[in-house]
Amino acid sequence: MPVLTDQAAPDLFLSGLHPALGDGLLTSVTFLNEVAGRYPGALSLAAGAPYEGGWDLEDVHAALRRFCAHLRDDRGLSEAEVRRTVLQYGRTKGIVHELIARHLSLDEGIEVDPEAVVVTVGFQEALFLSLSALRRDPGDALLAVVPAFVGLTGAARLLGMPVVPVPSGPDGVEPAEVARAAREARRAGLRPRACCLVPDFANPTGSRMSLAQRTGLLEVAAAEDLLILEDNPYGFFPLDGTRLPTLKSLDRDRRVVYLGSLAKTVYPGARIGYVVADQVVAAPGGGRLLLADCLARAKSMVTVNTPPITQAVVGGRLLAHGGSLAAANRREARFYRDALTHLLDGLGRRFGPGSGVRWTRPAGGFFVTVEVPFEVTDTELERSAGEFGVIWSPLHHFYDSAAPLRLLRLSCSSLSPADAEAALDRFASFVGTVAAENGQRPAAGG
Repeated sequence: MPVLTDQAAPDLFLSGLHPALGDGLLTSVTFLNEVAGRYPGALSLAAGAPYEGGWDLEDVHAALRRFCAHLRDDRGLSEAEVRRTVLQYGRTKGIVHELIARHLSLDEGIEVDPEAVVVTVGFQEALFLSLSALRRDPGDALLAVVPAFVGLTGAARLLGMPVVPVPSGPDGVEPAEVARAAREARRAGLRPRACCLVPDFANPTGSRMSLAQRTGLLEVAAAEDLLILEDNPYGFFPLDGTRLPTLKSLDRDRRVVYLGSLAKTVYPGARIGYVVADQVVAAPGGGRLLLADCLARAKSMVTVNTPPITQAVVGGRLLAHGGSLAAANRREARFYRDALTHLLDGLGRRFGPGSGVRWTRPAGGFFVTVEVPFEVTDTELERSAGEFGVIWSPLHHFYDSAAPLRLLRLSCSSLSPADAEAALDRFASFVGTVAAENGQRPAAGG
């Protein structure tokens, strides 16, 4: 951010702008990015970004050519029509909706009309559009499983939508907790509209819901008249290769709005996400439309359409693997399994019993939550980056609270094995130093 002196004359006042813009929650992501920018030599165990080691720009060109060939050969478009499809403003719902529907059928067992798919500018737009449609008045509330990704609570805050926290445990959220939160919200005069959660390897805890929890949650959604906003960015990356069914694939009553992103599975730079919203909406005069149609109306006022060029790159990647993202990500799935195993083993080698350091043992995904014997603050993060050359994420940002916790999040996704080993050495040195300063010395691991 630019550095402004106290003498700079203000043109506007933060108090005169949207109230959420002064909320510390909206600065959480930029704060972590700024720390990384100030310490370019620091290794990051904070970033949940995908690993870049296998990327090749030629693959992008090849994917674009493959999608254009698909338009010519499979859809019968002329050269002029191909150019127009890829380079001109496009359909608001997107041009790769049919390929995404095929992927969902092949990989997730989700059978959906392509017209119920809206291709968005990343997951965040899919979330924002969904919340904006559900927020009818100030009493409409969102149930959010905590700790939660700050983008969720931040989007709700910008929309003026109250967020009701639903606590989660080591095994994710219990359906009874969702029911309890919905009833408490109603007693407080709110109308709970939806519950947003990540069933598989949630950010930041890494927790995973069992099949029984998933079916129980759908029963609660029906009983409490809730929609479920399902976010599934990490489902392709279980440690043992065993995947559980998504909530949407189990959904028989159209209770689940499925929010997808291809950031972790194709390229985050493409900024392609999507929302599956097959709920039937009754319109005045007896008409019927899909919730996806309502989201497309909102999208037309926000981003107009998702860039067709980046959709074409993603479409080409899907076409290269018969429409299957699982097939396209076999190499990446192996890398993330190895990376998570390495992270867990590395913590075990560095912190033994009696160290005061404990951590979760997720069954997949990118994230491990670590408990340390001192309070974790943003100041300690700055020190870790500057003095020890390693960055991680304080967990208090995921609780929408400035109160320090003794918890932080490590990510395994973006570093090479050699850099991950060096980062863990630096992290252990940081923890040992701060623990000793606080009168505790972590014991070395075995």
